[in-house]
Amino acid sequence: MTTLTKAAPIRKQMIVDAPIEKAFDVFTRGMGTWWPATHSIGRSPQKEVVMEPRAGGRWYEIGEDGSECPWGDVLAWDRPHRVLLAWRIGADWTYDPALLTEVDVSFSEESPGRTRVSLEHRKLENYGERAEQVTASLDGGWGGLLQLFAGKAAG
Repeated sequence: MTTLTKAAPIRKQMIVDAPIEKAFDVFTRGMGTWWPATHSIGRSPQKEVVMEPRAGGRWYEIGEDGSECPWGDVLAWDRPHRVLLAWRIGADWTYDPALLTEVDVSFSEESPGRTRVSLEHRKLENYGERAEQVTASLDGGWGGLLQLFAGKAAG
């Protein structure tokens, strides 16, 4: 019998030197401009990251050879305030359509030209006995990724 333990969500927050609309657009539609190609799970080197701008949209990478590799789905799209994503990348860093963890990203105006970005990656207990290991990896990963995003949004 497998016992599932509720894993604590990963929470990250930062202030970005960009208006809310720009911050949202760089995070979502511009993800390929800041997401490192080294963070690819496709069979071909990553060329682009695509997030279809609607609830029900796909979230995937495009390889240099034109192949597509899914990462998950867009569960909610409320530009410029929130995007909710289904992260379906397994503990072995491959796409797993049966896995569901959620990445919830909200954007709020901190002051004119500055945006507070809050990210929560939750339902990590769905990794089962590998939840602790994956959570540790994702926790550090999201911190670095958000720094890359912030730099691009401010530019």
